[in-house]
Amino acid sequence: MMAHRYGPIFSLRLGSKLHIVVNSMDLVKVVTRDLDQTMANRSPPLAALTMSYGGNDIAWSNSDTHWRNMRKILAIQLISDKNLKACQTFRTYEVRRLVKEVYSKLGTRIDINEIAFKTEVNVVTSMLWGCSKLSGDGNDSSSIGDGFREVEFKIVELMTAPNISDFLPLLSPFDLQGRQREMQRQLEYVDRIFENIIQGRIEANSSKNEGEAEEDRRKDFVQVLLELKEQKDASISLDIIKIKALLMDIVLAATDTTSTMVEWVMSEILNNPGLMRKVQDELTEVTGMNVIQESHLPKLKYLDAVIKETFRVHTPVPLLLHRCPDESCIVGGYTIPKGTIVYINVWAIHRDPKNWTDPLEFKPERFLIDKWDYHGNNFKFFPFGSGRRICPGIPLGEKMLMYILASLLHSFDWSLPEDEVFELSDKFGLVAKKRKPLIAIPSQRLSDASLYSF
Repeated sequence: MMAHRYGPIFSLRLGSKLHIVVNSMDLVKVVTRDLDQTMANRSPPLAALTMSYGGNDIAWSNSDTHWRNMRKILAIQLISDKNLKACQTFRTYEVRRLVKEVYSKLGTRIDINEIAFKTEVNVVTSMLWGCSKLSGDGNDSSSIGDGFREVEFKIVELMTAPNISDFLPLLSPFDLQGRQREMQRQLEYVDRIFENIIQGRIEANSSKNEGEAEEDRRKDFVQVLLELKEQKDASISLDIIKIKALLMDIVLAATDTTSTMVEWVMSEILNNPGLMRKVQDELTEVTGMNVIQESHLPKLKYLDAVIKETFRVHTPVPLLLHRCPDESCIVGGYTIPKGTIVYINVWAIHRDPKNWTDPLEFKPERFLIDKWDYHGNNFKFFPFGSGRRICPGIPLGEKMLMYILASLLHSFDWSLPEDEVFELSDKFGLVAKKRKPLIAIPSQRLSDASLYSF
């Protein structure tokens, strides 16, 4: 591994651009705390620039007024404690629907990533525009279509695919590898969905009278964004492009990482039957043989430890989205010029024997000893990043990941197909996915069949 060979920090010259990779806990603290403001900008690859509507989203925009306002809107209007509580019925409905669907397929092969992705997409779209439809052909203005999963996977793949236009900007007008053209095609698919949703909402709003509008008790996120767009507050400055860019961020970030981690956790549990027994014993102790409720989740300490150990061993974003200093600075005794691409190798830090005993072994118990969280303050463990560029969607992602896993593991026993060759290798990319999809067979665990309906 390059981190072991070249030490805590090393550089790569790729074309005309200098890239720095930070591999040590101490230097991560320098980048994300001591130099957090200096290192807060981005230099998005061209494919990401296309996907983000010209860098108008949160993930790929620079740390400026626009970025701060967009994060503020997201934090207050979508993922605040108040709004997450208001959306609990959406999550409960979709997770119960997941359990019912799996129950209808007892004894058959199930693609774990696929069912987790579908559930997460339906929850997120319910919060964003008030419906949950991962079905149909996408022509319905409220449906994102069955093809969305493949489109999303392609978008994530293209964002980190090597592109000569990124390394040699003089060649970018020619798009020699066709990366931008391919990303544009994927964007057009998603943009049609967003356009239908937004225009449909605008038309619906114009047909409402004021009395009807006041009767709406809970506004979905699209409605909130459209109302903010109409305000005369210059500090917000929202337009349709920025609304679409924000929707793109939320849908991509919330669905891909969660479904990937559900698959990795289930893989580790199936690889170690003792883990499944411990998790299920805890679930039974907390809930009896009843339906899992969100109120049970904070009590599931061992499942939480299993999830955190999975984040450590199978870090979903091995190289955090890069940072780009807005002025020259010093890191580890080296001068980092302005505009350098700086990567944080969280994968290496999570497996560093200086930080962890037996780092290559899967030991959930290590997360039962001390208090651990995802807030990025402990530089041994920060799967969602640290500092001002930390992922803003942690509250929703953490809740949905545990809810889906608890429901799948409490409602069913799981086994691998007899002819399945099990392995845990990953496929490197922006999100480190399992190279071979996890296929598992469910069997009924709860004796009361009525618990599988809703």
